[in-house]
Amino acid sequence: MQNKLLSFCVIAILLCSTGAASASGKEVYELDIEELMAVKVTTVSKKAQSLSDAAAAVFVINNEDIKRSGVTSVPDALRMAPGLDVARIDANKWAVTSRGFNGRFANKLLVLVDGRSAYTQAFSGVYWENQDVMLEDVDRIEVIRGPGAALWGANAVNGVINIITKHSADTQGGLLTAGGGNKELGFGALRYGAKLGNDSTGRVYVKGFKRDEFTQLSGAAGGDDWDKIQSGFRIDSLWTTHDNLTLQGDIYQSNINQNLQLATLAPPYMESVNDKARTWGGNLLGKINHTFSDTSNYTLQLYYDVYERKEAFDHETRKTADIEFQHRFALLEWNDVIWGLGYRYTQGENTFAKPDIFILHPATRGDSLFSSFLQDEITLIDNTLWLTLGSQFQHNNYTGFEVQPSARVMWTPHHKHRLWAAISRAVRTPSRIEQDMTYTGSVTPPGSPQNPTPFPVALEVTGSDAYKAEQLLAYELGYRISLSKSVSLDLAAFYNDYKSLRTFELGSPGFNNGVIFQPLIDNNASKGYTYGFEATTTWSMLDWWRWDVNYSYINTRLQYEALSQEAISPQQKISVRTAVTPWENINIDFWLRYIDSNTAFNVAGPVPIDSYVTLDMRLGWQPYKQVELSITGQNLLDNRHPEYIQESFSKLMEIPRGIYGKIAWQF
Repeated sequence: MQNKLLSFCVIAILLCSTGAASASGKEVYELDIEELMAVKVTTVSKKAQSLSDAAAAVFVINNEDIKRSGVTSVPDALRMAPGLDVARIDANKWAVTSRGFNGRFANKLLVLVDGRSAYTQAFSGVYWENQDVMLEDVDRIEVIRGPGAALWGANAVNGVINIITKHSADTQGGLLTAGGGNKELGFGALRYGAKLGNDSTGRVYVKGFKRDEFTQLSGAAGGDDWDKIQSGFRIDSLWTTHDNLTLQGDIYQSNINQNLQLATLAPPYMESVNDKARTWGGNLLGKINHTFSDTSNYTLQLYYDVYERKEAFDHETRKTADIEFQHRFALLEWNDVIWGLGYRYTQGENTFAKPDIFILHPATRGDSLFSSFLQDEITLIDNTLWLTLGSQFQHNNYTGFEVQPSARVMWTPHHKHRLWAAISRAVRTPSRIEQDMTYTGSVTPPGSPQNPTPFPVALEVTGSDAYKAEQLLAYELGYRISLSKSVSLDLAAFYNDYKSLRTFELGSPGFNNGVIFQPLIDNNASKGYTYGFEATTTWSMLDWWRWDVNYSYINTRLQYEALSQEAISPQQKISVRTAVTPWENINIDFWLRYIDSNTAFNVAGPVPIDSYVTLDMRLGWQPYKQVELSITGQNLLDNRHPEYIQESFSKLMEIPRGIYGKIAWQF
């Protein structure tokens, strides 16, 4: 480890020498620190406000960050944000969460793409391999750590991520990208934008990739290579000086190879399946915004989303329709009010290839979600003190009526200083599998040390209608300061008190066809708390040299029942990014990350994951204004290392070292 860090320091010193020798360089990013703090965000309060004025732990990943980091997927871009736990499971799966409780099926983080929820009712989480956008068209990714339930509803428990793409007026003309490497075998994208009239613009795009397989811990081939193709469009139209319309949609198809470990009721009681999964999906979103004045507007949004997954054990289809209305207005001179109504209907259908192992009853189920919210930002002292009160009110088919209030205060004693505090209640409503599903997670062979009986023992994870919503009461405190035009500091601390967390209760054993079935019934007997803090600083050391450093700490204290185990996130995470422009057409970027040891939850038991250090490097060159060539190296300090394991059905994979080249041509 010391040799790796020493190598990084030597490279950094050489880089400093190279940069210092340049007599003239341009700014790494166009905005200075004060301008960065004034960047508008919309996810915190469902209205545009400067980042510095947001009474929440918010972090923005902009388009330049994404480009210069060299990432090729949204989950990898999210590694830049403090407080997020991002781990790659294999070539086509990720585990992403905020402030703890990570996993492939993590269920306490709400993810939005241009306001469209990427959440699936199947497990109250996100299929990250389905959530793809053309990264060059991303305007910014707003990351909120902490509850956003008062505005966004159930499952916005530990955080909200909103991926916001560019207005079509900002993507006029053509863009062609292509590249490949040892793991990114080949990728490319084509986008073209044009005017559709005096007041309308649009764009269309198509993108695709093929990615190579990773390696199992044993050294064997992972069998997890995959490919994907996706296409979409966006149209923005200004009907009148007060009305604008957005219409956009995407469609994708993917071939996903995966190496599954599935339980069987006959010897050898576990089989390895080299599965060739097929997925496809699409979405269509329309949004109308009417502006009455600078302090009053309304938005009506509708979207339809469908996906289908055909795997070795399950064929799932899910359709979702959603409509949301929100209205903002000023009341008197010190109240800024936002309220809204929403309705969502989602229908899922599952057909299992192994009905003796997987049971979902009923096979088809539709669920309705009714929601409303109200929030009032009250100015207590002009330009100095604000109090924001709000709550979400929802009714779902699983736990009925839920209320999720929040109170936030922002104090600005000086124009460079911001101090904020918040207390919020949030809930995570049950998913379909927690109420309707029964599956055999493992089978213990007869005559083994764990099972001395002459019959195999099958552990059946069983859903329950009595499963309740998980609850969180969160306390947060934050401080932001612009030390100068070149340095900013953002601090956030939190204490999260959880109740009714998921555990398993032993049911009464049964005997059928020579097999002992031991039910493990979902219940809510666990509780506990987490606490921690996050620190982020940006330092524009020189016009052509910038540093972005963040540190995250979390301590998890949960009270388990005998048959409960939650994933334990890394206690400490460090990210150091440095961006250098020694010459006008040359960009050099380094990204060093340290991830503490952690524990993943697997059906076979807890799996310890060792700490690791990664280093990514990118070199970009613009020989012409419209053309950029780049080469990126990822995970350069290790030949390969494990980052996580899925909760069930999979083996531990290792993330390899990778290198790829890319060309981008604007025309």
